[in-house]
Amino acid sequence: MSPKAMDMNSLHPRWAGSRCVFGIVGLGVMGGSFAARLRQLGYKVYGMDLDPDTLKYALEQGIIDSGSPDPAQILPLCDVVIFCLYPTRIQPWIETHQQDLKPGALLLEISGVKTGITQPLQELVRPDCELLSIHPMCGRESQGIRYSDPKIFDGANFLIIPTSRNTPESRRFVQGLARELGCGTISELDPESHDRMIGFLSQLTHVIAVSLMNTHENSHLVQYTGDSFRDLTRIARINENMWPELFLLNRDILLEETNQFLAAVQQFRDMLAAGDRQGMKEAMIESTKRREKFG
Repeated sequence: MSPKAMDMNSLHPRWAGSRCVFGIVGLGVMGGSFAARLRQLGYKVYGMDLDPDTLKYALEQGIIDSGSPDPAQILPLCDVVIFCLYPTRIQPWIETHQQDLKPGALLLEISGVKTGITQPLQELVRPDCELLSIHPMCGRESQGIRYSDPKIFDGANFLIIPTSRNTPESRRFVQGLARELGCGTISELDPESHDRMIGFLSQLTHVIAVSLMNTHENSHLVQYTGDSFRDLTRIARINENMWPELFLLNRDILLEETNQFLAAVQQFRDMLAAGDRQGMKEAMIESTKRREKFG
């Protein structure tokens, strides 16, 4: 065990226990959902957000115990701090406010891209604290705390993205936390594998949904649509500030995935143009088999 790991273990017994105190930075959909579920579980939860209306709503709805736009009032009380911010906003936030962190605090960040984010943050964080990257796969297309819902964790996949800087204690703690939140499958990935996986399963699907909605001016079709179009385009109602940031942070991988998708569409188009009924049938059989694995 490294000297840092031994120091970490001696410094944060509270978050390893059952009654640690949580701080949530950013009370949007995910931050509000984390806070609400943690309060349901009996934890004390403090919220940090610059928007006074968001803090007012969180307090009125019982989503947090207390909140403030000033992290200096909150951080000294928190054993675990969960960052629910846009990825590029986490580093300046830590640089500005980490002097107020409780000694031995565990920091969890939930951003949708990890390569180029996790390691710089871990190098930045105070040596007596620890940062571990996580990614609960349960986001929502709507924005703001009014769309938060503790039930989004129920059965959701939960990813832990550790590096050599993380202790076994923090990884076990977060595995237990994920189970308490109500998540289903809990997996560990390295940052690069995470970003390649997310490039296909999440980012490419958003590209497809946005592109499909923008193929035609289609508002006149509302009265004719069925479930297939609604299901396929649900995520086209998108946060236009966050998603371009995520796409650019994962640009090389997303470009590869987009090129592969375009090639698959071109192949299907060619079969259609050639009247290749059997080719289309085989493609559909294969897609059905693959989809069945997802439930």
